[in-house]
Amino acid sequence: MAYLLNIETATKNCSVSLAKDGSTLLCKEMSEEGYSHAERLHVFIEEIIQEAGIAFQDLSAIAVSQGPGSYTGLRIGVSAAKGLCYALDIPLIAIDTLQTLARQVKQPDGFIVPMIDARRMEVYSAIFDANYEQKRAIQAEVITENSFADSKETLYFIGDCNGKCKTVLSAPNFVFLEGIQYPSAKEMSALSFEKYQKSDTVDVAYFEPFYLKDFMITTKK
Repeated sequence: MAYLLNIETATKNCSVSLAKDGSTLLCKEMSEEGYSHAERLHVFIEEIIQEAGIAFQDLSAIAVSQGPGSYTGLRIGVSAAKGLCYALDIPLIAIDTLQTLARQVKQPDGFIVPMIDARRMEVYSAIFDANYEQKRAIQAEVITENSFADSKETLYFIGDCNGKCKTVLSAPNFVFLEGIQYPSAKEMSALSFEKYQKSDTVDVAYFEPFYLKDFMITTKK
């Protein structure tokens, strides 16, 4: 029996779940326009442990979203996960954010294109088939009318940038699924347990999130 705590903070959704042998027992999450992860994350973690009636020492591993996504959000999630792993002397598991997002789609055909907003017309995206096998590597790309033009299969787009992408992606095989904006720790449960069973973990001391792009500091005009 393995209890795994899953932490997803790569987007505006601050999400935490507790899973037992790959099945989600509890999940707490909240998405807001302004990032409140620093205030909410540890509260969610403590509440989930208390409501589940277990102790932190009962956890077998911690899984964290590795990105791509918000620089600040990823730093908060990874720092919290590392701190717990150090204190409890348990392994750290890294889960791809876009893979977690893709798991919210259940379609028998075509390809799933999870996208995370990277400002202006740029997105972080990948392509998965209906069985969630990755068919194109994660990349940062600027969306234009020529994006995905070589695909003849049905593409199911999900994420927090569907609104802006609809304005330029209009091919008949493009389907924008509504209601799926952010990755959730609920979908991390099966992924983290699979990695746990394979001892597919990362070094707690040296692990860094997958930012994909360099962090840029801007000043107010």
